[in-house]
Amino acid sequence: MSLAILGGAVLAGVVAHGAWTSRQMAKLQPKRAGLEPLGGSEDLSMADTIPTQLGSDTQPGEAAPLPMPKRGGAKLDALIDAIATINVEHPVTGDLILAHLPATRRAGSKPLLVEGLRTDCGEWEFPQAGVTYSELQAGVLLANRTGALNEIEYSEFVQKIQVMVDALGGAVVFPDMLDVVAHAKELDAFAGDHDAQLALRLHARGSAWSVGYVQQQAARHGFVPGALPGRLVMPSHEEGAPPVLTLHFDAQAAFAEDPDQSTLRELVLAFDVPQTAEAQAPFKAWCAAGEALSMGLDATMADDQGHPFTAAAFASIENELTRLYQSLSARDLAAGSAVTRRLFS
Repeated sequence: MSLAILGGAVLAGVVAHGAWTSRQMAKLQPKRAGLEPLGGSEDLSMADTIPTQLGSDTQPGEAAPLPMPKRGGAKLDALIDAIATINVEHPVTGDLILAHLPATRRAGSKPLLVEGLRTDCGEWEFPQAGVTYSELQAGVLLANRTGALNEIEYSEFVQKIQVMVDALGGAVVFPDMLDVVAHAKELDAFAGDHDAQLALRLHARGSAWSVGYVQQQAARHGFVPGALPGRLVMPSHEEGAPPVLTLHFDAQAAFAEDPDQSTLRELVLAFDVPQTAEAQAPFKAWCAAGEALSMGLDATMADDQGHPFTAAAFASIENELTRLYQSLSARDLAAGSAVTRRLFS
C-alpha cells in the first residue's frame, strides 16, 4: 500500500511538472509543435553512412569536413512514437548533446530516441559529434511485442528527457500522458491482432540427423549460421535487414564439440511476417525451403499440433497472409518497413 501511494505521488509530480514546462515553452514559441511524422519511411536496414573523416588530402588550415547526415537507423515517427519537442535558445553541438544523453536509451521495455535538426542541411538525425543542431526532439516507442507503453514507462521517459533538457538549458513540451497511454493501448491492440510468425516443423521419418548433416543440407538451400546457437538463417538481399527465413534446432546440440556426434529429430522453419517485406516473397521461400528440406532430410512437414501440411493448408495460409498484408498497409505499417519493424520488435 505504501509503495502504491508513493508511486501515485511520483506520477502526480511528473504530470504537474509537465504542465509547468508546457507553460514555459509557450513563452519561447517553438518552431515545431505537436506530433508530426518525421522520416518514418526510411528503412531500418540501411547502413549508416560512414562520416567523412579528415583525410590526407586536407591541407593545413582547412576546416575538417562535417560528418555526413545519417541516412539509416531508427527514426522517430508519430505513428508509433510519443514525441516531445525540445527548444533551445541557441544551436547546440552534437558533442554537448551526446554528453547529456540518458545513460540507458530505454524507458522500461520501450526504446527512446533523441534526434537533432542539423543547421547545415536541415535533416533530422541521431546527434553526431562535430555537428551543430538548432532543434531537438525526443520520443519513446508506444508499443512493441512486450505490450503497450504504460504510465510508469512514460514517466521514466519524461524524467530522463527532462534531466537532459535541463542540462542543455532548454525547455521541453511533452504530450499529455493520458492521450499517449490511450494511443499506446490502441496501437498495441492493433499490433496484437496483426502479428504473425509462420512456422512448420520438420520431423525425421527414419534415423535422426547429425547437426553437421542438417547444416550441410540447409547450406544447399541458402542457409548460413545465425548469430545464436541452434539457428540457421536465410539472409535478406537487403543489407542490414532481418533474415527472410530462420531454421531452428536444439541449442544444446549446437554446443556439441563434434557436430557429427550430436543428433536431432526435429527442426522448425519460420519467418516473421511483419518484419519481412512482402516484396521479398517470404511465403514462397518458406514453402520452397520446407519442401526442399523435407526431401533432403527425409522428413515430414507438420504444424504445432502435429497435423501434416498439405497443398490446401498452404493455400489457406497464403489467403490469410494476403489479408494481413493489406491490413498492415492500410494502417501505413507495411510489412518490412522501418516503422513496422520497430513496432513488431
